[in-house]
Amino acid sequence: MTTQQQYDAAALLASPVRRFLVELLEATAGDHPEGRTAAELAPDADLHVSTVRFHLDQLVAAGVLESSFQRRQSAGRPRKVYRPAPRTAPPAAGREPLRLLTQLLAEAMTASVHGEKVTPFEAGRRWAREHLASHPERTPADSTGVWLGRVGEVIDVLEDWGYQPEVSTSDGGRTARVELTDCPFLDLARDNEAVVCGVHRGLIAESLAQAGESEAQVALEPFVTENRCLAHIRTTTPFRSG
Repeated sequence: MTTQQQYDAAALLASPVRRFLVELLEATAGDHPEGRTAAELAPDADLHVSTVRFHLDQLVAAGVLESSFQRRQSAGRPRKVYRPAPRTAPPAAGREPLRLLTQLLAEAMTASVHGEKVTPFEAGRRWAREHLASHPERTPADSTGVWLGRVGEVIDVLEDWGYQPEVSTSDGGRTARVELTDCPFLDLARDNEAVVCGVHRGLIAESLAQAGESEAQVALEPFVTENRCLAHIRTTTPFRSG
């Protein structure tokens, strides 16, 4: 599966209908190793066969499914059948970010269906609120060591999302400069910079909030080079003297 197909797959699988079709084909693969037709799947999906066929063909284009034509034993046109595509092992570093992005898109779509307005920034914050441990007992860091420990927790989250961040500090340790090189969603970010960068800014901001730094300032500089972005994270809390 190409990188672009992976991004397409993530977006397509945010749809509950498409996820259901994929899961249905996977669950029945043992009984139907040759695959199943859109007409056979339509009753289970409670959709018109043309709608099911449209979704299936989109999943084929993204590399999630594969299709083929099978001749009938009797007269008539060949049957077009669909089955899960063989799972070629993508790079281990790329699999988890794709899963996280798919999950975030699915959750944002569900919220939108229920009438909530979900911006990219809020989608990133929502993910962090729902998936990271909160520490309500913490107060904002009042020393360089504690503050950089909080930044380190954010770095752990970014590593889970597929980055290998490099951190430097300035202003007596109060500002952390985080280099984000080779974004796992680089192609998607080039075409949808506001969406992808908004998600990441929300993810960083809420990760800090969950770590006790809700007043920290977060800014992103996208594409300072061809494949590198910068995040600037600054505490607004005075450090204790001595």
